[in-house]
Amino acid sequence: MSGKQPDVTHVIFDMDGLLLDTEDLYTVIYHELFHEHGLPEYTWELKQRLMGRKAIEAAQIVIDETGLQLKPEEWVELVSKKSDTVFPSAELMPGAEKLVCHLFKNKVPIAVATGSSSRLLGLKTTRHKEFFKMFHHIVCTGDDPEVKRGKPAPDPYLIALQRFQGDIPPANKVLVFEDAINGVISGKAAGMNVVCVPDPRMDKSLAHDADLVVTSLEDIVPEEWGLPPYDQSL
Repeated sequence: MSGKQPDVTHVIFDMDGLLLDTEDLYTVIYHELFHEHGLPEYTWELKQRLMGRKAIEAAQIVIDETGLQLKPEEWVELVSKKSDTVFPSAELMPGAEKLVCHLFKNKVPIAVATGSSSRLLGLKTTRHKEFFKMFHHIVCTGDDPEVKRGKPAPDPYLIALQRFQGDIPPANKVLVFEDAINGVISGKAAGMNVVCVPDPRMDKSLAHDADLVVTSLEDIVPEEWGLPPYDQSL
């Protein structure tokens, strides 16, 4: 699935599982917490429902699904405590550095819209501070007061769009990169073009709303979207 796509001028990235290899780290945390609380197995099906959501929204889903006798805020705090030791080890996903550096070098406006809180953002980006400085801004929907609804609602991407400087393009001039179905739905609901880079375990038919599905950011051909091509001499 490739070929000429609509020309875009701005790019917005999800973070977890797309730029940073944190989804497996989340799985480790959730497996431990489920075991500690005597809950059933943390399944891939449940994980997919949580991916991309605000932490408080994900917590409510866990509670509703498992019958866990905790408040959503208490579950978020438990996840947060385990995150302190797990997330600083996060690595970049394949192709992320090449694509982001290329867009930054060519002055393509880029931003991040993540379901993480600003505190978790700091933990996850511990080893990649310079990399994330290339983004014009980062919307942390987990605690951003302007984001009333997390993904799959369009709010995170619409707010990320409005925070670019200069002339704000129409939504159909924006390219979104996502790994989760909630994120794909969010980007499309915002009226944007969406490339899905799904987890290998995901049923790719679920990403039918995406404009393009690829196995890795390494597969992206920027000029197919009207963006500057990679320098083939490098």
